Amino acid sequence: MSNPRLLWAPRAWIASRWQPQVLMHIGANGHFSAVTTNTPAPEAATVLPGPVLPGFVNAHSHAFQRAFAGLAERRSGASDDFWGWRDRMYAVAMRISPEALRAVAGQLYAELLQGGYTQVCEFHYLQHAPSGQPYADPLAMSQALMAAAADTGIGLTMLPVLYERAGFTAPTLRDDQRRFATSAEQVLALRRGIAAAGQPRVTAGVAIHSLRAARPESITRLQQALEDEATPIHLHIAEQTAEVADCLAATGQRPIAWLAGHVALDARWQLVHATHAEPAEIDAVARSGAGVVLCPSTEANLGDGLPDLPRWLAQHAVTSIGSDSHVARQWPAELRLLEYGQRLALQRRNVAAAPDLGLDATAARLFNRHLAGGAAAAGFDAWGLAEGARADLLVLDAQADGLLGVPASHQLDALVFATDAPAFAEVWVAGQRCVEGGRHRQQAALRSAFGAAMQALWPAD
Repeated sequence: MSNPRLLWAPRAWIASRWQPQVLMHIGANGHFSAVTTNTPAPEAATVLPGPVLPGFVNAHSHAFQRAFAGLAERRSGASDDFWGWRDRMYAVAMRISPEALRAVAGQLYAELLQGGYTQVCEFHYLQHAPSGQPYADPLAMSQALMAAAADTGIGLTMLPVLYERAGFTAPTLRDDQRRFATSAEQVLALRRGIAAAGQPRVTAGVAIHSLRAARPESITRLQQALEDEATPIHLHIAEQTAEVADCLAATGQRPIAWLAGHVALDARWQLVHATHAEPAEIDAVARSGAGVVLCPSTEANLGDGLPDLPRWLAQHAVTSIGSDSHVARQWPAELRLLEYGQRLALQRRNVAAAPDLGLDATAARLFNRHLAGGAAAAGFDAWGLAEGARADLLVLDAQADGLLGVPASHQLDALVFATDAPAFAEVWVAGQRCVEGGRHRQQAALRSAFGAAMQALWPAD
């Protein structure tokens, strides 16, 4: 019988390119103990049924919003925008229970795995009971997300969120934000509690909802408390033009400029969206080593705008991908939309390619950049098909629509730009197969629980 601790692939994406005959040794800790190329398959190895890519990190998720995907696509007034969507989204935020959150997140995490994500960064601000009072266990909602991760096998970076006020000049939160309220001290306590839970494949960082939702002194307290810790620190920033205008009015500076001037940005910081960033702000973020988390499908769905991707790339900024509100749940679709937005705006093709740097393949450049950036966003030093990294991998179905008949050298191009549905035959996390034949192994039970939760949240009208 073959040894599941020894995997072999005909080709695998290693050191930013395809390499042949790859043998992967998986240690008892679920990490790669060795990865070698040009190695014939030994008899003891499990031969994988296709080319192999590294697992991908989803760097920005609000799992509960999966229960709202597709339910805000009608307009009754003269116009609609992010702020109208947000008010409607609060309807589910005010009703969802820990039990329903586990069911919704379980379905989502299975879909993310099928879409090629093996780690998700959960920007978690839904903390309290619907009344706004803390649960008897302050970690009740966090526990629901960790349980969903355990149910599905996905890796999880929990990011409890600092959320104090409704806007730059608001003293408190709105009533329909009451479930989100946290102080810096509470966020730190939540992080300690998540770490103490000792769940496998779960790590903890922190998040700040936004500059408008957190007081400067609280941001300072959080930063000082984490000064000596290598932990991810995420925040929404410059997503909307109204947010930029409000920040200018309140502080005299644009959001990213204010942050760069008041916080010692470094590689721990992850700026989510940063859609409306001026060249000097992009340059400052890139110099600091901080990361930027782009969420193309959500930014398109909400009408946020387009990032200055050419400048982020030219300045060698650290960039990653998130699915945010989960209107899309596979990373090839996010990379395609990221590139297509630039093509439409600039009326050029292959915008992200850089032949002058020897990088003529758009998909490969986007994949490599966001693969590395996702690892930083999740707090990993090692990631990919390499010794010491967690044994996460994606097995392509070379017979899938969009890949069938495509030359091996162009399969990544076709996966991103010519494949409509997920094309991963198998997905492995920490050396364990979670997806087989393109489907999550617990799909039936997860779908049943999700359907029941959705029926309770949204009774038939």
